[in-house]
Amino acid sequence: MATRTNGKSGKQPTINDVAALAGVSKKTVSRVINRSEFITEKTRKAVQQAIETLGFVPNPQARALAFRRNFLIALLHDNPNPQMVLNFQQGVLDAIKDSDLAMIVRPVDRGSDRLLDDMRTFLEKQRPIGAMLLPPISENDELAALCDELGVRYVRIGSALLDDARHCVSSNDREVVAEAVGKLIDLGHRRIGFVRGPAGFRSAAEREKGFHEALAQAGLSLADENFAAGNYRFATGVEAGRKILSQPAPPTAIFCSNDEMAAGVISVAHDKGIRVPGDLSIIGFDDSPTATHIWPALSTVRWPIREMGMRAARTLVAEFLGPEAKIAESDSPVLPSTFIERQSVAAPARN
Repeated sequence: MATRTNGKSGKQPTINDVAALAGVSKKTVSRVINRSEFITEKTRKAVQQAIETLGFVPNPQARALAFRRNFLIALLHDNPNPQMVLNFQQGVLDAIKDSDLAMIVRPVDRGSDRLLDDMRTFLEKQRPIGAMLLPPISENDELAALCDELGVRYVRIGSALLDDARHCVSSNDREVVAEAVGKLIDLGHRRIGFVRGPAGFRSAAEREKGFHEALAQAGLSLADENFAAGNYRFATGVEAGRKILSQPAPPTAIFCSNDEMAAGVISVAHDKGIRVPGDLSIIGFDDSPTATHIWPALSTVRWPIREMGMRAARTLVAEFLGPEAKIAESDSPVLPSTFIERQSVAAPARN
């Protein structure tokens, strides 16, 4: 059960040695190792002291055999926004950094006819304790059902509630986008453009709904010439900017469904001699590094994706992270986004 040698005896210390030194049962030692919350602090300290004294290191293979799972959590994604995936991973790593858990990342093709077969093979081979499903594959009910069938815990990440609290971490995209667009309307903007995210993404749909709700509340509507579809990449923001800003009388403000596309629109505005924010106000979504790396700094919605990664990991494996990681039943699975106002927004010079 150990991988290190006891310096005094020359033999590998075992879990039985730890139990004897701490004056507890082998089962109690196992519970301490696995961070069970059903252990008193006095007992926990006694066992940990015995572990340190003996130089005992639990055998990960033996633990995996006992749990019938590897000490892994899987991140499954098919997302065109690499910064979003990276930020989510960092949140997961923040949560598991002091544990024996590791994360494996598996990109998938959501359009593949073999998606479910490939995921079945992957999950059966890797035997993770749990899986985190990033959008848009988090919206695949069959994939969630497959995790259930295989006994793999899962958490679905989304821009709206996709499941019950045990299986979901989400944000409030629709409400916060309505708030952000409302800021533009309060400043006096009446002709407002919109760059949508990719078809088939719940986040794109929720953000579009929030945009239209804000306009409807003010008695406004979106003109066809002020609309463009994108796919969350910079290049499609450039395409959208060329379409919307080539009109004789372009809108005075544009909401873009993510920061990368907003940066593309700003690039086109600079090329055309359109001042931001003097002639055109722009808002993005994510609060990615891009938002502060461009000029002017981008007003945007801060999507708490790193915090969502941390919450997802805690939701999956709180018992392996210590008592402080436990999610209270009263804790909402919705982590709110916030509007961040920077230099890309101002009152319109014309209307």
